Order: sequence, then structure tokens, then C-alpha cells
Amino acid sequence: VARALGRLKCKTVQGDGGARRPEAAQAAGGCKESTSSASPSDMSQKRLIPLYTVSDNPSEVFTTRFSPDGKLLAAGCGDGTVRVYNAANGRLAYELRNSKGREAMPVTGLRFRPLGASKTKNVLLAVNADGSVSHWHVTSGKCLHTIKDDNNQLYCVDYRPDGAIFATAGKDFTVRVYDEATKTLMSEMCTGVGSATPGHSNRVFSLKFNPTDPNIMISGGWDNTVQIWDLRVEHAVRSIYGPHICGDAVDIYDNTILTGSWRTKNQLEMWDYNSGEKIADIPWNQSVVHSATPAMLYCAQFSKGSASLIAAGGTGSNEAKVFDRSAGNRLVGTVAGLSRGVYTVDFDPFGRKLAVAGGDTAIRILGIETKSGDSAAFDDGGYDHAEEGSIVPSESKVEGKESHK
Repeated sequence: VARALGRLKCKTVQGDGGARRPEAAQAAGGCKESTSSASPSDMSQKRLIPLYTVSDNPSEVFTTRFSPDGKLLAAGCGDGTVRVYNAANGRLAYELRNSKGREAMPVTGLRFRPLGASKTKNVLLAVNADGSVSHWHVTSGKCLHTIKDDNNQLYCVDYRPDGAIFATAGKDFTVRVYDEATKTLMSEMCTGVGSATPGHSNRVFSLKFNPTDPNIMISGGWDNTVQIWDLRVEHAVRSIYGPHICGDAVDIYDNTILTGSWRTKNQLEMWDYNSGEKIADIPWNQSVVHSATPAMLYCAQFSKGSASLIAAGGTGSNEAKVFDRSAGNRLVGTVAGLSRGVYTVDFDPFGRKLAVAGGDTAIRILGIETKSGDSAAFDDGGYDHAEEGSIVPSESKVEGKESHK
């Protein structure tokens, strides 16, 4: 659980709605472009631009998730509240909470139910460190159903892409699979076959269904393994040894597994799903200017759809970075100068936005743009390319609270 809260040290324009736009990205907490010494042909053609920062969120953020249509952004907070924002402008739209007061535990995992799984839209699944799993109807603010395990703590959750089932995992090393329609437990998976795939032996912090195989999911945790589970046999069928997972830092696309480890070396790695062999180490420090403090990762994710980008963040250096897989995993940009660690990142469904949040309570939304030239200017909301490593946005106030239905 995160420590005391901090604040981003950057000069901003803040409105009543709590969303702010940084006036200069070279200030602490800014968005830095890569200043790599690689040849132009090897460099990424993508770059990050700061869109807005939600600055009045009162609690640290452990998990974020864009809705399937990209219109909403949910944030699971340390005070037990899920705050849902308009993704276009950062205005607070809904607050969802089951309990109040000091007994509230952090919301540790969020997933929107996939579109097409039901006629009811905007259903959000939230897991909590108190062991509860809650289905929320976001736009009405109603809790539709809660599953509670008082003897467990839950840290991660995921829907199968068709939305028919979901899975949770946490403190007791066990992956539980539920039927979405009936909310009943279908399977409990905690072991494998013999010593080769023994299952998890410590807490589980990340869980993902394979988007191309409905019977397979992967998980990672404190035991330095990634387990590969098969729902047909209800146990782990193989495992990868090495990654030390302490947050939502496991992902899968096609036959590639991405892991982000909470350690000072070999933090960001890719693995072959079929063989379990490592494909690549992605160097964290690729630019000329970088933090002298090593990064230890809490979160890592492929971009939605084609998985052409990778985002990751953590503590130590207190920063998040984006890498371009189509350019040999070159660095796109860095969100740096934060006073606390990054606990969560999430791409929007279209690969145009990235949410970054963590211990300093702020939620930063960045745009992902394609470079149009070395001295090109942005024609997007008034953002101009000033000098290398800085973005100067136009001023804009955000006022009031907006409801998005």
C-alpha cells in the first residue's frame, strides 16, 4: 500500500473541476521526449503531449481503466472509492463507494465489462483489498452485486474478452474464476502438475486472459513466476521463472508476454508464450538525460489493439515511460519529476491517450501523436512544439462537475 501522499511540483493552471494543464513540461513532473543518440531511422515516430492533469483527487491511485468506448476513465483509490472522470476533459462524473470511514480499504483492480457481453453498458468490476468483488453500474451509481471473502485480500481482476467470465487473485495465491451472468464461482486454481508447474507460492498481483485463446490466462506475483493457466484442466500448465511482479505488470498479446518487475535491473522484459524463453530485455534508460535512481516497476501494459506501444512505471525514479515496439522498442517519452511512485498506467482503446497515476494522487492524461517533422507544430488543442524536451500548452480552465451518461 502506498505511503503518504505527495504533490506534483509543476506550475499549472487549475480550474474548479480539478483538471489542470501544465504550463511547461520542462518543470518537475513534465513530459520529456526522448533525446536518444540513435540514428533517425531507428527512432520512434511517436511522441507524448500533456493533455490535462486531475489535481484534486484526494487519495493515492492504485488502478486506472478507460471504458471500452474511451469516454470514461475510472480510478481506484486508496480511500476505497472509485472515481470516474470524463476522459475528454478530466471532470469528475461519478463517485462509487461501498463503505465509508477509516475502515475503507484500497481499490486495487478495475475492469469495465466488454461491450457486447450484455445489454447493460458501463458496468465496472472492482476488487478491493478487503476481499470484495463489486459490480457497479457507473451511470446510475448503483452497486449491482458484491462477492465478499473476509479472509482474503484481492489485488487483480480481469474479464475474458467476451465478458462471459472473470477472474480474481490476491493474497491467498489462488486464481478464482466466476460466471459473469450468475456471479457464481466456477473454478479455484492454485496448483499445477508436479514440480514443473506448481502454481503460485505467494501473493498474486496481476492477471490477464489471453485475448486469442479463451481457455488461457496468465498471472504473476511475489514468487518470481508467471503462471500459465488452462481453464479446461483447471490448473497451471507451465510457468516462467524470473519476473518479480508487485502490481498490474503482466500482459499478453499474440504469443508475447510482457512483464514489469519491481527490481533495479532487467525490469521490463518480453517472453515467448509457447516456449517460455525470453525474447527481449527493454532497456529502461535509453535517453541521454535520465534519472540516476533506478526504476522499479509496478505496472506495465501493451497498448490496446495492435500492441504497438508499451507503457510502464514505478518507484525509485518515480516515472513512467512509453516504448515503441514498431521502432525496436525505442523510447517515445517519459513522465518524470514526480514526488511519489507510479502505480498504474492504462492506454485508451484507440491508442491515442495514456493515463498515469500513483502515490501523489494526481491523474495525468497524455496524448500520443505521430511526429510530422523535426520542427513540426501541433495543431491539437493549442499545443506547440517549443524546444527539445518541452511542450508548451495553451491555457485552459476546467470548471464544475460534469455527468456523462
